[in-house]
Amino acid sequence: MIKLYGIKNCDTVRKARKWLEQKGIEHTFTDYRDEPLSKSELNGWYDAVGDKLLNKRSTTWKQLSDAERSADSKDAIVGLLAQHPTLIKRPVLVKADTVHVGFSDKDYQQFF
Repeated sequence: MIKLYGIKNCDTVRKARKWLEQKGIEHTFTDYRDEPLSKSELNGWYDAVGDKLLNKRSTTWKQLSDAERSADSKDAIVGLLAQHPTLIKRPVLVKADTVHVGFSDKDYQQFF
């Protein structure tokens, strides 16, 4: 089962959803602002992709304090992601035990 996570009004998430639909790839979509992620899910994603999970270009990132932005441990980063889900780079695609972050046509073609 393929699962796509993101925010429904994000342009990049919309592109990914459209790509999957056009290719006839069955998937489920979860808007993690509506359905918060557990710390265990976030830990698993972080273990799979590391710092790529953290979107440092988001407006939420820019609004954090210097102390919050200096978080460098896995626990601190996962805590920030749980508290501010808009810091998660979008979309997150989960296929079996594989996690892919972001969207590009080329990457998705290779992934599938």
